[in-house]
Order: sequence, then structure tokens, then C-alpha cells
Amino acid sequence: MEIFENVLTDRGSKYAISGVAVTTRDDIQAALKHLCRNKKFARATHNTWAAILDDAPIKNDDGEAGAGMVILRMLEREGLTNHVIVVTRWYGGKHLGGDRFRHVQDCVRHYLDHKHR
Repeated sequence: MEIFENVLTDRGSKYAISGVAVTTRDDIQAALKHLCRNKKFARATHNTWAAILDDAPIKNDDGEAGAGMVILRMLEREGLTNHVIVVTRWYGGKHLGGDRFRHVQDCVRHYLDHKHR
């Protein structure tokens, strides 16, 4: 799993992005388990993720309503299948409103620009 920590910070919230190739739902769960072996990621407020598998798209907001769909749409635009992308957020104490969707997009773009190419 490729992990980019401290991708951005806003009003105390901190973001990281990670991803890895997967082919099944079990692979996704194994990747999430691997990520959360790091206590820092296990204690994160949200580990939002999405993937497009051969059989169907799958996503999980992990309490960050709508964020999984943002990741999924970006994967669809890129045509990136069989790859899970996880956006991790540590809540900083202040609500970000709609900015949180822009931050999710910025994190996914960072991952795509630095890893997938």
C-alpha cells in the first residue's frame, strides 16, 4: 500500500491518501486492515474509500457523508479499476462544510498525480 501522509491541513483537520491494487472485496478489507495496523490511521476520524472492481463499484464514507462518492467519481473519470483509494482525515475540531469535498478531491488528485502515472 502506497501512503502519502500530511497531504493537506485545514482548520486543524489533517489529510492523508493511500491506495493499492485490489481485485476483490476481501482484498479491500485486507488493505484497510493493513492500513489500520498503523495506530495513527486506526485512530483517524474517517478512513473513506472507494474502488471499482470488475463486478461493481464499491465505496464507504466511514462517517464522512458523500466522500466515498467523490472518490468513486474520480476513479470513474480516470478509468482506474481494481484499485482502492483511501482518504484519511483526522478531525481538527472545526467543521469544514463543503470544503471537505474539495479536500477529498485534492487528496485523490495528489495520489493519482504521484502514484498512478
